[in-house]
Amino acid sequence: MKPKAPLPLKDGVAPSYLWLQQDPEQWRDMLSFLHARFPAVPEEAWRQRMARGEVVNQQGEAIAPTSPYRRGDCIFYYRDLEGSEDRIPFEEAILHRDDHLLVVDKPHFVPVIPSGRFLHESLLVRLKQKTGLADLTPIHRLDRETAGVIIFSHNPASRGAYQSMFQQRTMDKTYEALAGMLEGRDFPFVYRSRLVDADKFFLMREEAGEPNSETHIDLIERQGDQALYRLNPVTGRKHQLRVHMAALGVPILNDTFYPHTVPAGATDNYDAPLKLLARSIAFTDPLSGDVRYFESLREL
Repeated sequence: MKPKAPLPLKDGVAPSYLWLQQDPEQWRDMLSFLHARFPAVPEEAWRQRMARGEVVNQQGEAIAPTSPYRRGDCIFYYRDLEGSEDRIPFEEAILHRDDHLLVVDKPHFVPVIPSGRFLHESLLVRLKQKTGLADLTPIHRLDRETAGVIIFSHNPASRGAYQSMFQQRTMDKTYEALAGMLEGRDFPFVYRSRLVDADKFFLMREEAGEPNSETHIDLIERQGDQALYRLNPVTGRKHQLRVHMAALGVPILNDTFYPHTVPAGATDNYDAPLKLLARSIAFTDPLSGDVRYFESLREL
């Protein structure tokens, strides 16, 4: 269970936490442990954080460089990026807010949660800064490259009820995608395959065997040698829509992962976003019983 954080939000960033579970005899003090655990963070950076009181245990007691490593403790600290973080020049839009949910129209290129080189430019941190909702957390996934509707919970008491909708697949998610024209098919049709992790940790691939992914595919309109498709995923495998469209021979336009990974450059090409949009989400509210429907205002 996630412990209660004794540190407040800092510029929209919630503190990270780490349980200490190793043999304390391995470490002469907390500074040596943290430097070994996070080798990319210089010792001086940890000293500065500790001097500001930004590294504490679960009781809120400050951790000093010479503090002993105590197995069973939980330490809290603020994740930081060494060096500057470039601004992503696209803005999210809040579609709906109530006592339980925050529904957002996410732009392309913005990651949902902090990861890698993104911290303040993640959607979660942006929204915490904008709304002040400290308990905000996404209740489903959306790729960094994908734009559209995503739902956040900000009430821990009701979070489980909404999360269960996605776990039990009782919501209706509709995507739109631009890709090449798929010839020789009658629309709509269903595509199923078995998806597994690929050799590169961030990719998926198909393999023979019992299908574990299913997408319903329909044609919205033909646009010359391209087409706009409506995609309804029945399952929620990572990169499912992107893998399925590539496997059909019509990869989604500007996909840098499928069917072949394009070597990453220093920056994103903001002029060529992935042409995939989470158009809408519909569900029966588990608390009120009302039918809820949220739709993106964006266009591909």
